[in-house]
Amino acid sequence: MPVSVVFETHSTSEDNEAGLATGWLGGRLSAAGREQAARLGLRRRRDGIDVVFASDLNRAVETAQIAFGTSDLRVLLDWRLRECNYGLLNGMSRARLDAERSIRLDESFPGGESWRAAVERVASFLDELAEERDGQRVLLIGHVATRWALDHCVGGRALEELLSEPFQWQEGWEYILRRAS
Repeated sequence: MPVSVVFETHSTSEDNEAGLATGWLGGRLSAAGREQAARLGLRRRRDGIDVVFASDLNRAVETAQIAFGTSDLRVLLDWRLRECNYGLLNGMSRARLDAERSIRLDESFPGGESWRAAVERVASFLDELAEERDGQRVLLIGHVATRWALDHCVGGRALEELLSEPFQWQEGWEYILRRAS
């Protein structure tokens, strides 16, 4: 049976509000982000979710703790759900990230990784998820790299296409993940 995956981005961080691209830095949720996380919990607690996996970066952990900390849902952290590692540029301005994005598809950020490498890292998690969570409904809390991996691996979208699109927040994305044959 396939795995039903619900993806939610971490809630708004202080860095998001300041126009910074946090990358592998931890980050902290803003007041608005904490409210978003509480609404996420209300929205998803009775949604048939079997387990929650979150990136181990603080802004995703904080989102999961606020959303599900008082529920019976098990929350597991996995480093493979992290954002792209911008290396020496972690914490750069969002404007700089947008300017760098297209050249970093295959070329690593200085001291970091490329977008393709980040997507491949998340894809390894998705492969494992398909094998181990057969028939379950799983919630992932992650970052842009997490969503791009889902759109690429499950939805068949080209990374070049994803790189060119502006991020549009929404209340979750849903995917059906099947085992590799």
